[in-house]
Amino acid sequence: MKKFLTLVCVSALGGALTLGAYKQFFEDSSTPKPIENQSSASIFPVNLTTSVNGGTNVDFTTAADKTVHSVVHVKNTTLSKGYTSFEDLFFGRPQQQEQIGTGSGVIISPDGYIITNNHVIDGAQSIEITTNDNKTYDAELIGTDPNTDIALLKIEANGPLKYTTFGDSNSVRIGEWVLAVGNPFNLNSTVTAGIISAKSRDLSGRNTQSFIQTDAAVNPGNSGGALVNINGELIGINTAISSQTGSYIGYSFAVPSNIARKVVEDLMEFGNVQNGILGVIGGELNGKKAREYNVDQTEGFYVTDVQTGTGAESAGIQKGDIIQRIDGVTISKFSDLKGFLNTKSPEDQVEVDILRNGIPQSLMVTLEKLTSIDIPIIGVLQEPTREALDSLDIDYGLQVSELSETHRKDWESDGVSEGSFVTEINDVKINSINDAQRALEKYSNKVLRIALVKNNGEKVVYRFR
Repeated sequence: MKKFLTLVCVSALGGALTLGAYKQFFEDSSTPKPIENQSSASIFPVNLTTSVNGGTNVDFTTAADKTVHSVVHVKNTTLSKGYTSFEDLFFGRPQQQEQIGTGSGVIISPDGYIITNNHVIDGAQSIEITTNDNKTYDAELIGTDPNTDIALLKIEANGPLKYTTFGDSNSVRIGEWVLAVGNPFNLNSTVTAGIISAKSRDLSGRNTQSFIQTDAAVNPGNSGGALVNINGELIGINTAISSQTGSYIGYSFAVPSNIARKVVEDLMEFGNVQNGILGVIGGELNGKKAREYNVDQTEGFYVTDVQTGTGAESAGIQKGDIIQRIDGVTISKFSDLKGFLNTKSPEDQVEVDILRNGIPQSLMVTLEKLTSIDIPIIGVLQEPTREALDSLDIDYGLQVSELSETHRKDWESDGVSEGSFVTEINDVKINSINDAQRALEKYSNKVLRIALVKNNGEKVVYRFR
């Protein structure tokens, strides 16, 4: 009997301890609790309501309602030849096949101009637009800029269309709420929310990009869609995701609206993008570079050289200057400078704040158009006149204005001289300086292939190892 009572008591005690432990470690931990100050036992409430702009509660419904009706579904159709059966392959009878690609776009004017990504419509034989009210239109391709991955389309509607207005992407702040609107996986009018995670992101590692980074969910099909602030203003065009699986895992990237708007305006007015250059050569500062250059700044753009005849030289920018701001925009790294200049045109005047020998100065610089590019293997290429193109009966290309001194004899022995035209570099058709830069970036500034038209009209292709 004693043993039995002892066993009952031990069991009861064990049960009480188990129940107490469960209450302490499982039930209590799953219940939200206010933050307590251990020293004074004061309770500080946690405000779970996010506030923006002086305490106004965030309301995404207005921004979403403004945007979903202006974001469209983009379908591109590409025709290709392939073999659909072994018999076709055996007898050499390729069949024409349709390949369908989809993405998103944003209506930016009531008369039907639509902005999207270049990669969404690249190579398309036909483009079809479906609006949020399920109306379909055939779209005309107005122009593209592969460097920024922006394309401009146009549709003809019976009346004015709902559209999204551009916001100022320079003024967006890290931590600011944003919405991504698009058609992921062909699911029309999908809205996701997030914050600005970072600005001036360069994903290429070659200082050629300047993206807005967000944590709003973006998936395949969102490309070309809208990134808007809580006022429904367009601050970016969703373009890329960082993923090992092909789907969203936490970060997405958008072309800033100021860059996209500049590209669109140039495509409408000139047919290509007109970039203004500052005329400086250098790189971003960090701890290692600061020691190398013997400066005490770890942020900014360090000028290692100034190009002759440019606005930077005329304004008095010198080697060793550190560019810290342009028009009030902080320049902490190269992508800040690249992103800002992508929003400017030739002949624009900008205020450049520099640090020279520790003394701050402010200089006014007039940006200029980049009209030539030096490619060491062949020489200096420049944008030609229409008459020069017509003289050789070609529609595009850059003209050789000066052969490379290192390789001059080799070129001249093969009949290539000043005045010849370079029409392709690394299999990229060359219409402009931007195209030449993009072709060089394809293989880390290496030239593997050049297509030329000689002064006598002969077309030749050179390959290099």
